[in-house]
Amino acid sequence: MAEELAPIIIKKKKVIAGGGHHGGAWKVAYADFVTAMMAFFLLMWLLNATTEKQRKGIADYFSPTIPVNRISGGGDGAFGGDSVFSEDEIAQSGTGASMKVPTEGRQARGQNGTEEADDAEESGEFDQMAREIEEALMGRGGESMVSDQLARHILTRVTDEGLIVEFFDLDDEPLFAAESSTPEPVLSDIVDMLTRVFGLVDNEVALNGFTRAYPEMLRENPVWDLSTERVQVVRKMLQESGLNKARIQRVTGYADRKPASPLPMSVRNNRLELILLRADR
Repeated sequence: MAEELAPIIIKKKKVIAGGGHHGGAWKVAYADFVTAMMAFFLLMWLLNATTEKQRKGIADYFSPTIPVNRISGGGDGAFGGDSVFSEDEIAQSGTGASMKVPTEGRQARGQNGTEEADDAEESGEFDQMAREIEEALMGRGGESMVSDQLARHILTRVTDEGLIVEFFDLDDEPLFAAESSTPEPVLSDIVDMLTRVFGLVDNEVALNGFTRAYPEMLRENPVWDLSTERVQVVRKMLQESGLNKARIQRVTGYADRKPASPLPMSVRNNRLELILLRADR
């Protein structure tokens, strides 16, 4: 009898890529978990390391949309906050700002200011009055109240603080004797003229003094003493010239900290400011 052939058995082996039945999906899940934990700890750190105002700024950065309602965000309810139109929250322009560059005292007095209408009216009246004084002083509308010789020393500008009259040294004609607080005749003429001009109104005034920078190698830098002494001299001259001393509200020496010229040692930085203040200053 012929020998029987053994049956041929074919075994198929299934190969699974990824090293197991779960594949590599666990890596994605783990990465998501690590990212979430990193974000969580970052949030905890920010809450601990920032102030309330800084946290509000971060929140506003991630939600920059401006509400349609003109007073959104400024309600009185549980979640009420500062109005998005207040000067402290958005750029100092547009419908919410009462001034383009407001001072610190006028911050956050935008559309919801309690005295907005009165402030706008008073501001308009002051601006008009200040420009009239400015035009009369510099002769823009006709005859000037100051001679051409004195006008070389004077600049005027209207700001949110008030009408600023700045008078400064020239290379050939300083206001004070060199490195001292002794006034020159030209300064006396300027002070007399400003007393007459500021006598047209009864607003309060402020005085600021500035000096040029001096070399670093000096044993004693005179900038602070010199700016303070000079502005005090001008204050006394104004009072002697007839300005009511009760109107003077502030006398400040700034040394060389706020130069008018990009060259710190320029004589142009030797200057004084007489400010006719707004009523709410």
